[in-house]
Amino acid sequence: MFWLLFLLMACAAAFLSCARLCLAAAHAAHSEPAGGGAHELTLYEAAFLSGGPLRVADLTLVSMARSRRLLLAHTGWATVVDPVGGDDIERSVIGAIGPDGQSRIGAVRRATAAADAVRALADRLVAAGLAVPDGARGGVAAAVRQVRAAALAVVVLAGVSLTMPGGEPDDGVLVAAWFALPLVLTLSCLAIARFEVHPYTRWASPTGQRLIGALPKGVRDGVGEAALLTAVAVHGVRAVSDPALREAFGTAQRGH
Repeated sequence: MFWLLFLLMACAAAFLSCARLCLAAAHAAHSEPAGGGAHELTLYEAAFLSGGPLRVADLTLVSMARSRRLLLAHTGWATVVDPVGGDDIERSVIGAIGPDGQSRIGAVRRATAAADAVRALADRLVAAGLAVPDGARGGVAAAVRQVRAAALAVVVLAGVSLTMPGGEPDDGVLVAAWFALPLVLTLSCLAIARFEVHPYTRWASPTGQRLIGALPKGVRDGVGEAALLTAVAVHGVRAVSDPALREAFGTAQRGH
């Protein structure tokens, strides 16, 4: 009857993890302020809501490279051409490159993403109810991982219980039936979380996601400089058609 102890452990893991996920989701939903529906997104805001601080850094690098104020080499190095930034985030990029005027693109991306200007942008979006607070997003993601771990633990404990010696042949069906209960609980919780909780694991809140989706398709996928930068903000560097820029970012992401 040792399997009963394993069953209790499985039930406890399933219940506690699912309860934590429910509480994290409720906290995330409660932390989203009302309003924000009439907000018109800037490129930086669309970039942050679509991909977080690194997306903002990528957008700024692409914008400065397209305007010939920054040179992004295929070797993965960024070189300052014009040391005067047009806004706080551009000045953060120049500051991240350093006084020598040249630095690795990967290092510049990370430093820009952690800059005060990007954090201030994030704070404004959170206050407007368009971005998910770091604590809420991290709490929900951690809770989802815990439920997945609990589901795996249930399967492992069930397998151990079924392979224990000394049981009757009919006991296997009984053991499997009892362990199916916590397994169904965890899997059901994950299935519900896929639709109800998943928005809170992204950078944008449901309101922010609606604003991104409301961007005119011609602006996101059209031609011209504004359309290109909007596509980069929403879809990332993969939206860039320039092979030299794509290679520069590809080299940076590979860490060469």
